[in-house]
Amino acid sequence: MNWAVIVHGGARTIAPAMQARNRTGCAAAAGLGAACLASGASAVEAVAAAIAALEDNPVFNAGYGSVLTSAGTVEMDAALMDGQTLDVGAVACVRRLRHPIRAAGALLRAGPVFLCGQGAEDFAVEAGLALCSPEAMIAPERAAGQGHDTVGAVAMDACGHIAAGTSTGGLSGKRPGRIGDSPLPGCGLLADDTLGGVALSGEGEAMIRVTLAAYILHGLADRGAMEAARLLPARMARVGGEAGAIVIDRFGSFGVAHNSRHFAVGLQTAGMAGPIGLIDAGEWEVQGHGR
Repeated sequence: MNWAVIVHGGARTIAPAMQARNRTGCAAAAGLGAACLASGASAVEAVAAAIAALEDNPVFNAGYGSVLTSAGTVEMDAALMDGQTLDVGAVACVRRLRHPIRAAGALLRAGPVFLCGQGAEDFAVEAGLALCSPEAMIAPERAAGQGHDTVGAVAMDACGHIAAGTSTGGLSGKRPGRIGDSPLPGCGLLADDTLGGVALSGEGEAMIRVTLAAYILHGLADRGAMEAARLLPARMARVGGEAGAIVIDRFGSFGVAHNSRHFAVGLQTAGMAGPIGLIDAGEWEVQGHGR
């Protein structure tokens, strides 16, 4: 079976001066995930690698690029789900992890599904991950930034197994301790080999209320990836707010939909010479992927 990977850099309005960096950043992350899959790595490993690259890029609201809370600190959330076993690992409100997605990945086989704050950081150390100072996670260009965006990835490996992951700094100026949709299975992400995988970005409180990831994933039972992704606008209309979705179905097809102005995406399949980056679904349609 051919492999596939798709990543997103967040559902939001992207200033013209930042569009090239969003495009290339997403394409580069997809390329890293693709390199993993081409070498025989699992979908879980590919998703973690792609998201770690986005966490290192201050363009995106995750890891080093995370926005600040109302207290001027960084608090990050991340989750990773294995569609073969339905194992989930999630962390929230972590401040001293360069790559929260790696801590989420370490939780996949550890027993607990969700750890937050100090408990999550203590577990990460036990799992062999290094801590950094909270100040080291504040990127100068993000210190005064606004946003509610998230990064995410979905992959299918050569064995047909699917994984999904998310990572975020959350809502700019949020109350310390606030947790959005990103680390919550069924809200910000979901993966099941029998259906596919979904990773989302957007206004977390609204997405939690409509369990958006579960809604889209279960739409794959009788729809293709693009049709399922396009369930997003009507579902979000129930509660209002921006959102974006990336989808891979069990056949390896992609779906992308958003009601935000932009939604940066990178993707690659085994049949492509290299990754491509897109800024919104309009570019997706122009290139013929949306039919």
